[in-house]
Amino acid sequence: MTVAAIPRAAQRPLSPVMAGVSWQTYARLRRELDEAGTNVRITYDRGRMELMSPTPRHDKWKKLIAQLVEALAADRDVPISAFGSTTWKREDLAQGLEADECYYVQHAEAMRGKLDIDLRIDPPPDLVVEIEVTHVAIDKRTIYAALRVPELWGYDGSRLECLHLQPDGTYAMGRASRAFSGFEPAHVHRFVSMYPQSLDSEILQAFREWLRGLRK
Repeated sequence: MTVAAIPRAAQRPLSPVMAGVSWQTYARLRRELDEAGTNVRITYDRGRMELMSPTPRHDKWKKLIAQLVEALAADRDVPISAFGSTTWKREDLAQGLEADECYYVQHAEAMRGKLDIDLRIDPPPDLVVEIEVTHVAIDKRTIYAALRVPELWGYDGSRLECLHLQPDGTYAMGRASRAFSGFEPAHVHRFVSMYPQSLDSEILQAFREWLRGLRK
């Protein structure tokens, strides 16, 4: 999705979508890029592969939202386990991708101390945050649905959508978060939009003060 107010894409495609790519080729490329320390995202969906390079605008938004999520968890005293831009993949589904940010919330205790995660036996993250400013050829939401991620927050620069996984394997809009019961993720945009006039620390302070006000 392209937002008119933001002329440059949040992520730049590095190449057209490649078709007929084997799982072994995808896994090897992902491993080699990780070993090289290259910040390239790969979305893989049953033989189709797309490479993307995040820009500073993309990462600014993702980091701001991550800080707000973590401040929300601290304010509510909700245990979380953050896994950042981890690659989530399943060979049996022939699908994989990197989250922008992701969290275990309801399953935080179950994942305590775990660093090696196998989605065939371990639960997926309870919440994934995706920055959605530019058009991508491969629909990430269908992959997250296949991986059974229960909640997505998609931010496009003008609003934050909260999506809940349905029994039929599709996502539907929701007003309140399930990961953080009763919280309306749409409020996050108001604080993210304080940038660039405000520094991150000022945005976080304003968000914390707003959360304290909700408790009064």
